[in-house]
Amino acid sequence: MNAGALRRLFGLLRKEALQIWRDPSALAIAFVLPAVLLLIFGYGVSLDARNVPIALVVQRPGALAASFTSQFARSPFFRPRRFLTIQDAEQAMASRAVQGIVWLPSDFARRAAAGGNSPIGVIVNGVDANDARIIEGYVQQVWATWLTARAEAAGGSAALPLSAQPQVRFNPAVDSRDYLVPGLIAVIMTLTGALLTALVIAREWERGTMEALMVTRVTINEILLAKLIPYFVLGMGGMAGSVAIAVFLFGVPLQGSIWVLTATSALFMLAALGMGLLISGFARNQFVAGQIAIITTFLPAFILSGFVFDINSMPRAVQIITHIVAARYFVAILQSVFLAGNVWSVILPNALALVVMAGIFLGLARGTARKRLD
Repeated sequence: MNAGALRRLFGLLRKEALQIWRDPSALAIAFVLPAVLLLIFGYGVSLDARNVPIALVVQRPGALAASFTSQFARSPFFRPRRFLTIQDAEQAMASRAVQGIVWLPSDFARRAAAGGNSPIGVIVNGVDANDARIIEGYVQQVWATWLTARAEAAGGSAALPLSAQPQVRFNPAVDSRDYLVPGLIAVIMTLTGALLTALVIAREWERGTMEALMVTRVTINEILLAKLIPYFVLGMGGMAGSVAIAVFLFGVPLQGSIWVLTATSALFMLAALGMGLLISGFARNQFVAGQIAIITTFLPAFILSGFVFDINSMPRAVQIITHIVAARYFVAILQSVFLAGNVWSVILPNALALVVMAGIFLGLARGTARKRLD
């Protein structure tokens, strides 16, 4: 790049900086939008079931039944409600007042005292299959805890042939928020990165400033660089803010290197900005550009990135489609860096995929850009 081209580029960069300063909507997209979306989704999206309303039906109250049902009152997962009959409990579940029923039959204490099997009845609302499985597991956990405590109090051991000692790695608190928030960052930055370039260029077309640029000596490469560089800086600033919210507000551990996170974030931001530049080549209206950005970036990233829905559980055809979603690779990197650390077998192939995606989107954006008004 010769001296004249550098002067023109610096002039364009100065113009972009002044435009951002005078019209802070780009700052809102880069900093305010990610923070708001992260707070909304971070607090609103959870795969944990806590304070689940559950019905307790004890046909013959007694000390043994009271000992067992008290476990539900002490559990953070349940909010128990007592019913006199199973019919009342079933009616409450049908009206969604409770999500499950734990039923102790009349011979519960007698069979337990005799040393035999003393089953309990468990009925779970299966409308939400995921919640139903979680609630069932929680009930089994309460049951196993009570059996163990009862055996220890009697000076024996629980009548189980095997003793499982599970270890949870990478997310020992088993908190879905620690898993979801890193993926949320990838999904949100996909949208904001695309909007940064798509909306600001569409705004220039609407205001007529783009036509003024077209009649100058600046080349199309200089225009694209002038759009890419300042919004890359803004996007990385928004990324830093999102990471700060994740770590300091949501308490998500950052096990990996901040430098690895910065480098891979830069690759992803180039891909996201490239998507925005590509959109701007077709949409010269802010409303249309925004709608295209949401449909082509945010929705695929939300559904097909593995942030919530497991990619391996999707049909094979859909799994193939996920390979063209840049957020898929960044979600894998973020979840690894945040929860597991610098796992290079995960970071390197996904970072290489981001390099390819950034090259594709920026190349397509350059190929569709023309210094003409039609």
